[in-house]
Amino acid sequence: MTLPRRKFTPEDRLSILQEGEREGQAATTRKYHIAPSLYARWKRKYLSEGIHGLRDKHRRTDPELRALELENERLKRIVAKQALEIEVKTELLKKTPIGSKTR
Repeated sequence: MTLPRRKFTPEDRLSILQEGEREGQAATTRKYHIAPSLYARWKRKYLSEGIHGLRDKHRRTDPELRALELENERLKRIVAKQALEIEVKTELLKKTPIGSKTR
């Protein structure tokens, strides 16, 4: 049986670390169902960087926002391709005289 993924805020992490100092690391990790290695990682980050070390380092991107960004990139490529085609056609029209006929 797997437990659902939990998200701890930096304040939650700090309170767990403080409780671990008071009541012991083993008891605290059992109480909150976290691995001792995770507790040690939080503690190491807290000691080196303070409360800022307990924050998540990566930003989560909204899937809808990511889909819109991909669509925007695709549309920009389409517009760039069309602009290039128009430019090539106008250059070709400039080079060929309108009244000339080839025999």
